[in-house]
Amino acid sequence: MNCNEKYIIDGIPRYSKIENKCKREIVLLKSFPCKYGKCTFCDYILDNSTDRNKIIEINKKALSFVTGEFNCLEVIDSASFFDLPLETINLILKIIKSKNIKHLFIESHYIYKNSVDEFRDYLTKNGVCLTVKIGIESFDDDFRNKFLNKGIYFENVEKLKRSFDSPCLMVGIKGQTKQMISKDIEILTNNFDYGTINIYTNNSTNIKRDDSLVYWFYENYSYLKDDPRYDFLDVNTDFGVGN
Repeated sequence: MNCNEKYIIDGIPRYSKIENKCKREIVLLKSFPCKYGKCTFCDYILDNSTDRNKIIEINKKALSFVTGEFNCLEVIDSASFFDLPLETINLILKIIKSKNIKHLFIESHYIYKNSVDEFRDYLTKNGVCLTVKIGIESFDDDFRNKFLNKGIYFENVEKLKRSFDSPCLMVGIKGQTKQMISKDIEILTNNFDYGTINIYTNNSTNIKRDDSLVYWFYENYSYLKDDPRYDFLDVNTDFGVGN
């Protein structure tokens, strides 16, 4: 990962390159407050802001580093892609065209399902493939919604796949079980060509890491680190952006 000091903006590394598996540039942008903002484990929203001018300025700096080297770009922020200012989204679209980006990764909460569909249609018409990540954290409905308070309800995996391509799973949280995690991995690997597996890192919230569960996961599923379909994050800064 690229950790050059020049990519630190507002005290945070906001540009990097992912040079294994699906090679791409990645930018961590600043957004308005997360429209959902109720996940019990999330303190990423501390990077949110209500200062439109500051957000636009920081994002312009971060996006200025994009070269189009891999013809693939990932845009993340501390909320959903659609919580970014319109000025930033328009700048991203300009960069996609000027830097010949053919594949764009974004992340979005389920509440933006309709916006995802419209954005995908627009990019497809312009020759750009869109991969949309979603922080499912777990396919176990009770754990996802009652414990993690994700607010993501869907009838079945096929319905989820209509709009979202790449689930992000969280592993190693106190309250999870081995059976739950095994089922999550089974669903991921049998249904999705992209995905992210995040080993949970303690943060400022009351949701805590279960080290014994993490150890068990590494013993049984470390082979997924070599699976070209899935990003495997031992810590949440493995993409080279964020603190």
